[in-house]
Amino acid sequence: MSDEFDVIVVGAGPAGENAAARAARGGLSVVVVEAELVGGECSYWACIPSKALLRPVELAAEVGRVPGLTLGPIDVDAVLARRDEAVSHLDDGNQVKWVKGIPAEFVRGYGRLRGPRQVEVTAPNGATYLLRARHAVVLATGSRPVTPPIPGLAEAAPWTSREATSVTAVPRRLAVLGGGVVACEMAQALHGLGAEEVTMLVRGHSLLGRVEPFAGELLAASLTDAGIEIRTGVQVTGVERPEPGGPVTVHFSEGPPLEADELLVATGRRPATGDVGLDTVGLPEAGPVRVDDSMRATGVADGWLYAVGDVNGRNLLTHMGKYQARVCGDVIAARAKGEPDDLPAMRDIADGYGAPQVVFTDPQICAVGRAEAQAREEGFDIRVIEYDLGAVSGAYLLGDGYRGRAKAVVDERRRVLLGVTFAGPDVAELLHSATIAVTAEVPLDRLWHAVPSFPTVSEIWLRLLEEYGL
Repeated sequence: MSDEFDVIVVGAGPAGENAAARAARGGLSVVVVEAELVGGECSYWACIPSKALLRPVELAAEVGRVPGLTLGPIDVDAVLARRDEAVSHLDDGNQVKWVKGIPAEFVRGYGRLRGPRQVEVTAPNGATYLLRARHAVVLATGSRPVTPPIPGLAEAAPWTSREATSVTAVPRRLAVLGGGVVACEMAQALHGLGAEEVTMLVRGHSLLGRVEPFAGELLAASLTDAGIEIRTGVQVTGVERPEPGGPVTVHFSEGPPLEADELLVATGRRPATGDVGLDTVGLPEAGPVRVDDSMRATGVADGWLYAVGDVNGRNLLTHMGKYQARVCGDVIAARAKGEPDDLPAMRDIADGYGAPQVVFTDPQICAVGRAEAQAREEGFDIRVIEYDLGAVSGAYLLGDGYRGRAKAVVDERRRVLLGVTFAGPDVAELLHSATIAVTAEVPLDRLWHAVPSFPTVSEIWLRLLEEYGL
């Protein structure tokens, strides 16, 4: 294998894979460097396995809402076996074949920058060698979970999302530190799979603090109804686990301690930039790699360094990393060949509108664009519209006790949507229509003519527009 390529991609998660594929499609030679499994966090320890664990729980709740249907106990062993299939039993052989078929070279090892256009790779056997890029190096190293500096926490060997999604034996008592997406999804999944006592420890005063408050409230009610305890406004002061694998005790600033069999820490993630050699090219090692809208790193001479996905800190979502990577690969190919690099598809504008996101709990929570508070902070003249999803005919037909709500934030000056939030069973299927409306800035008077089919939950669009006055 040559040690010189047009493009070197460090990291083979979804973002790195897409950047490599687009650059190769543009006629460039590409090498991909990865120390762990090709396919990344999403494929093996996050998006895919978590949804495999959540789907049976979600389906059981859906069946329970429909009169005339009954569902027996969930077969936990079958669910875990299905999860193992979904993550290819942690074997990335097929993903490696896919990378080679891009076509790209693949190198197993840890990649670090070692100066302009250079990447040093440390192989699994400890050997090191240098790769050189003619045109670009793309960092796609993802992110790492954040462990709060709580006395005794690290020593207690808590779970992160990796251990939670890779679970082989569901603990009877589970404590969950955090109130964000991972905390909510895994608390519900593991409770549904047999964790009898699940306690969520939330420092703030609500779940899912970045979405509209009503969405977190609906989810909290559902979790509580299922038997999950949610403690908000909690300050954890210490953690103890005297015996490895034994019970863990969580101490608080107020009240008695909590004992659990496992403690899941789900308090966020940070870009994985601490050991990728940024200092060798004049960039700070802490924090994300700042990039422009073409994904090129700012502050690096000659513009050869790019960063896509979680590592640039723009948006820690898999689909947004893939989107950025497609922009990046196309831009690199165009610049290498001296072709126009400013076509409309060659700049990231989606992050500016607000990325779509789904929380795959029951009820599902999904949103795109700006929430009301953000829109007001940014100075927009807005009007807010809300509607009860359960009052839509299509929702009634999905079963008894359907609870949900929709909210739209309208820019009154331009009469376009700034943001939309849905909370309710299976509402994720509504999100892409909202994403199109927000990012394409479809005027409400035009959106009125996009007629929703009856009787479906998508009729919510008609009701929201009617509430607005159309």
